[in-house]
Amino acid sequence: MPLALRQPSLFEPSLAACYTGPLANFSPPLVGGMPPLEAFKAARWRDINWLKQDLARFSSQYPNGDSRAVVSLWSKWHFNALTVPTLTANLLLNRDLPIGLDNVQVIFNKNGATARLWLPHEGSPLTTDDPFERFTTLIEQHWAPLIEQLAAISGAAQRVFWSNAGGYLDYYVHALAEHPLVNEAALEAAKALLETRTLPNGKRNPLFQPVRYFTPKGSEEVKRVRKLCCLRYLLDEFDVCGTCPLEGCDLQARKRTKQVTG
Repeated sequence: MPLALRQPSLFEPSLAACYTGPLANFSPPLVGGMPPLEAFKAARWRDINWLKQDLARFSSQYPNGDSRAVVSLWSKWHFNALTVPTLTANLLLNRDLPIGLDNVQVIFNKNGATARLWLPHEGSPLTTDDPFERFTTLIEQHWAPLIEQLAAISGAAQRVFWSNAGGYLDYYVHALAEHPLVNEAALEAAKALLETRTLPNGKRNPLFQPVRYFTPKGSEEVKRVRKLCCLRYLLDEFDVCGTCPLEGCDLQARKRTKQVTG
C-alpha cells in the first residue's frame, strides 16, 4: 500500500495564501478536487504527436513564422506558469509540488498558451538543502523530457529552451527573495543551482548562469541580460526583448539572412 501523502499542517499557509507581496498579481494553481474540463494531462506531451497538436493553436498566430522562434515563445509562457508556483512552494513552504509531467494538468488560454496549472495536492515536504535534489522534480520530471521534445519539433537547440527556463528561475528567485515568508536556506539552494557549473554526475549544468548582471558605463542602473537569445526576433511581430544579448545588433540583417538561408 503506498504511503499517504503528508497534508499541510493547520498552522502552515496554503500555497494560495502565499500569493501576496511580489506574487500579488499572479493566480495560484488549482489544487485538488476534480480538474476543470478544459484541463489536460501534461503526460501526453511525452508523445511528440500530441505535443505538435497542442502547439498548433499557438503556432497559428504566426503563419509562416520560424518554428524555432514560435516554439521558444510558447515555452516561455509555459515555463513562466510552471516556475512561479514551483518556486513559491519550494522557497516559502519547503514543499516539492507534484509538477512532473505525469502529475500536473495544464489549462490553455484562448491562444493556446499555458495559463494555469492543476495539481493533485499541495506537495510533499523537502528535507534537503542540496540544490539539485530540491529541484529534481522540476528539472528531471518536467523540463528535461519536455525540452527534448520541443527541440525535436522546432529544430532549435535544447540550450535555447534551458535558457528560457533558467531565465524565469533566475527572475523569480530574485523576486521571492523579497517575500516575507522566504526560507533563507532554500533561497541559497536555489541561487546555488544557478551558480554551479556542473551537475553531480559531472555533466554541464544547463541552468548555469542563464542571466548576467552588469552596470553599463555611465549608468547607475544594473542591467539584466540573458546568456542566450530566445529567438523571438525571428518573428516579424517582435523585436528583441529587454534582456536580449543581441540588443544593438542589426536584427533586420539577421532576419534577411534567415530568409535567404532558411
